[in-house]
Amino acid sequence: MLIIYSMLKNKNLKGFTLLEILLVVAAIAILSGIVIFAVNPTKTMSDSRNATRRSDIRSILSAIYQYNISKGGVFPTAILVSTDCSSPALEICRTGATSCAGLTDLNTDLVGIKAEFLPAIPVDPSSSLSTNGSGYSVYKNPTTNRITVCALHTESNETISVTQ
Repeated sequence: MLIIYSMLKNKNLKGFTLLEILLVVAAIAILSGIVIFAVNPTKTMSDSRNATRRSDIRSILSAIYQYNISKGGVFPTAILVSTDCSSPALEICRTGATSCAGLTDLNTDLVGIKAEFLPAIPVDPSSSLSTNGSGYSVYKNPTTNRITVCALHTESNETISVTQ
């Protein structure tokens, strides 16, 4: 019995104390809070959605010009004449919408079996904002005859539009 007691008494116990573990956890929590604050995930996510919007409007505009080239210089008849994107009638109807009433319907010209310029009309990343609209609008300028596609629901007060 004496031998076992002396072995336990002389044995160096290695490990961390509870206080040391708590200090390390607290330091990690403070550093992760600083990193999250510096990265700002809300701004990063809104920038990501805006980048998606930029890509989507370029795809729509590219499809319109592919249509224009294939039809000998004619634009889709659904594109209305305007000078800005503010009119609700300029919003593009999404593919598979229940109704395109009051919207610009480009599905017939750009999407489908006969017209294969887009697999589907792109939808805004915040797609819950409209049931039938895509979140993007299109118009033809009456003086320049140039087509402009705009994102209607941008974030961070950013204006996203492309004219070609």
